[in-house]
Amino acid sequence: MSGVSRTIALVRKEFRQLLRDRSNLLIGIVLPIALILIFGFGLSLDVRDVRLVVALEDASPQAHDVVAALDGSTYLRTTVVRSYAEAYRTMQAHEADALVYLPGDFARRMAAGDARVQLLLQGGDPTRAAGIGSYVEGALAIAAAKRQDRVGAASHAVAGGGVAVVDRMWFNAANTSTWYLVPGLIVLVMTLVGTFLTALVMAREWERGTLEALFVTPVRPTEVLLAKIVPYFLVGLAGLGMCLLAARLLFSVPMQGSLAVLLAISMLYMIVSLGIGLLISALTRNQFLASQIAILASFLPAVMLSGFIFDLGNVPTAVSVIGHLLPATYFMEVVKTLFLAGTYWPLVLRNGAILALYAVALLALARAATRKRLD
Repeated sequence: MSGVSRTIALVRKEFRQLLRDRSNLLIGIVLPIALILIFGFGLSLDVRDVRLVVALEDASPQAHDVVAALDGSTYLRTTVVRSYAEAYRTMQAHEADALVYLPGDFARRMAAGDARVQLLLQGGDPTRAAGIGSYVEGALAIAAAKRQDRVGAASHAVAGGGVAVVDRMWFNAANTSTWYLVPGLIVLVMTLVGTFLTALVMAREWERGTLEALFVTPVRPTEVLLAKIVPYFLVGLAGLGMCLLAARLLFSVPMQGSLAVLLAISMLYMIVSLGIGLLISALTRNQFLASQIAILASFLPAVMLSGFIFDLGNVPTAVSVIGHLLPATYFMEVVKTLFLAGTYWPLVLRNGAILALYAVALLALARAATRKRLD
């Protein structure tokens, strides 16, 4: 029997094993669907439904204009009380995320050009607090602009003598974190299928002696590894397809770049993930140990250190260096660029070359670790 015939027979065996073992399908199909739904619908970095309490000690029309501007924001849920002490108690009880204080002399100070509004924020989550602060300040700026229009002082606007600033959000026109997070799910799903599932299944065969039985036949280690790669490569592509459908149909994420380029770079990263899984299983030969190492060495770093949630430009240098050692970081960068910015070829070619080097090195190491001998 030729090497090609042996490889085809092994691939058929792997497909039968994949379909027969429901745990493989659970990890390869059901778990990615759960990740898509959890991360897509359950995880959001947007600041919404902010509980704002306003201490209104001034009954003037000017003060009520400020309250109306705050109440008109779609991000703020405003409650008005008549004293600072009552609003402060609300903050202490964690029944409000922010407090705006309008003192009794607010209108008089506004007429004198010295009006002040105090803003207090719950600082337990600094990122959320910063977002709330920007929303409140934006609403206050709108109130001030409307007041200037009414009194005919538009020519004395703050932004440089009547110069209006028109802002526009590039690469995320909807200004929603879903567009930022959903493309990253492709990386997580393909890492999960390629590394975790492959390491687990391969280690299981080492434990059960299946590979030892194969090694007494003319089959070569390269043919065994190729037979392992083909089925799980296709499972990973199925996960990619589910992510693309979810991004478009469930979350309306635009695709600014080339779909063909995305498919090509995803296939390359899938080979990298498979190489990591095969290498881990060949070195450990134990299901439990292989699954733990696969989680610690691939999936968790892909979540925490690849730029999926945290920008690597805002982390300490040591953490950034570790993040840039991960193949997932380069794939994540390309995926988000293709979805939100377009096909930027210098980035695609550079990161694609890095992933190709990872693929060659990992498969070579996995081949060297899968020796045709019995321990």
